[in-house]
Amino acid sequence: MAYTQKFQDMVDAAQAKAGSVAPEDVDGLLKSGAVALDIRDKEEHDAGHIPGSINISRGKLEMNVEGQLPDLDTTILCYCNAYNRGSLSAASLVDMGYKNVRFIAGGLNAYRKVHQATVTE
Repeated sequence: MAYTQKFQDMVDAAQAKAGSVAPEDVDGLLKSGAVALDIRDKEEHDAGHIPGSINISRGKLEMNVEGQLPDLDTTILCYCNAYNRGSLSAASLVDMGYKNVRFIAGGLNAYRKVHQATVTE
């Protein structure tokens, strides 16, 4: 999909602000207490997601995240299907004061490739 330059610039800045985690490192981080945060819409989440992930859609993230993740020190791994919404969400959480936020590089698509399976609960 072709994006506008302004949008791509926003995504690039968000990626630099939050940083990424490789999809092959996700399971280890989750075992260590990190939280996978699926910021896709509910219908997307219902169709498949990282097991145990929390779902808060991108459109409601800033309004609802503190109710579900009140500890600003929580390690949060944001993801979408690829990386755009995940990185934008991670940057928003950094702006809100969350200290340990990253996005999953390549999102759910990359995580699935690592696991070579459908990711659902």
